[in-house]
Amino acid sequence: MKQSFNKWTLAAVAATALSLPLAGTAFAAQPTMLAASETVNKAEEAVSDTWITSKVKSSFLADKNLSALDIKVETNKGVVSLSGVVASDAERDLAISTAKTIKGVTAVSADGLKSAE
Repeated sequence: MKQSFNKWTLAAVAATALSLPLAGTAFAAQPTMLAASETVNKAEEAVSDTWITSKVKSSFLADKNLSALDIKVETNKGVVSLSGVVASDAERDLAISTAKTIKGVTAVSADGLKSAE
């Protein structure tokens, strides 16, 4: 009985001793994993903003009532900024309402979008 207890104790001590270097690595890897996660989140955000911009522009191009080439579209964290000059207030309003319908858009800023009227 005493011999099996000694073997078990020796095995537990050996396992603990062998795992110590790995524990240090795990703790050192945690900041790296957090940094990698943050980088992935930024990349996803950039992709989402790029996707939103593309979707807004393509929606403008598909609408014959909008002069899509005259409207500049930028997106930052889901907020779409429209700028340029359009023919009328109605076209400006249509551009704003169209941009708001795109999935992922949290707000639309059209301070830079002017009408020629």
